[in-house]
Amino acid sequence: MTSPTMSAAPRLEVSGLSTSFATDAGRIQSVADVSFAIYPGETLALVGESGSGKSVTSLTLMGLHARTSQAQVTGQAWFVQRDGRKVDLLAMPEAEKRTLRGNELAMIFQEPMTSLNPVLTVGEQIAESARLHLKMDRSTALAHARRMLELVEIPAAAQRVHEYPHQLSGGMRQRVMIALAMACNPTLLIADEPTTALDVTIQAQILALMGRLQKETGMSMLFVTHNLGVVAQYADAVAVMYAGRIVESARVHDLFARPEHPYTRGLLACLPGVARRQAQATDHAIAAGRRKLVAIPGQVSSPLAPPPGCAFAPRCTRQQADCTHAMPALEATGPRRMVRCLHREEHAEPAEVSA
Repeated sequence: MTSPTMSAAPRLEVSGLSTSFATDAGRIQSVADVSFAIYPGETLALVGESGSGKSVTSLTLMGLHARTSQAQVTGQAWFVQRDGRKVDLLAMPEAEKRTLRGNELAMIFQEPMTSLNPVLTVGEQIAESARLHLKMDRSTALAHARRMLELVEIPAAAQRVHEYPHQLSGGMRQRVMIALAMACNPTLLIADEPTTALDVTIQAQILALMGRLQKETGMSMLFVTHNLGVVAQYADAVAVMYAGRIVESARVHDLFARPEHPYTRGLLACLPGVARRQAQATDHAIAAGRRKLVAIPGQVSSPLAPPPGCAFAPRCTRQQADCTHAMPALEATGPRRMVRCLHREEHAEPAEVSA
């Protein structure tokens, strides 16, 4: 966890971001009215179940939707560049956006084997970014690639720089992805589930590496994940997504200490430490020895047939008649705290979190 500069203007300020896609079955609203801010040096975690819109949000910000997807994007995403200029990522011409991607704005993807080019050495791939954005010649760029592999703690970097992705372990490939993203010293890094496919030990090493690099460079980070234990350890702020919308956002400590949205509380109850705490504090009918994890009932509604009103209402234990009348607004309930709920838990019990 870093020490963000809260007095400065946000590095990235997203307002009303919506993304929809045309399908054979109709247009799907994948992301709707998403707003958040990331400050210099800060890590904002974007959290939610699979299909909640986390990855679509990150790909929209990067402008990486396939041309065949027929994506429709609205909203604004104001990004402050190194020179202080403020640009809207969603309105930029593609040529200008290409100068930002891989340079000031970089991304780490979920699966290195599908993101790295299998017919180029890892050194050539890192060097390509350096040649394009840093205007290095080939030999200088390859030397830079070797230094980047050393920076991400890959042993025998001088040898590995000439190897292909399939010759490396999963952990090493993810380190290469980080080296590639960091090659031009970005001011904002988007990390989309960067440790999902790794075992717990390697995951911890990768997260520690990313934290060290962020501290050394002062970059901001949008960390996309479903792992709340990781969020508790490494993020400064968190935004919880459900069915394409942010339902709650807050500083990490505030959200874990006092979750206000029923969905957030449901997610936290899936963690062992939280389940024990809530069983003891809120349901005395549960036998002291019964400490099963609490599952959220029901399923996420189809994006082709969303329910009226609040998307979480069909699964919510606090649902009332007005929940199905209209979509609740995302309202401020405290400093840097927003909740989308008509019946939020204003006096929620604190949550114990174990990673």
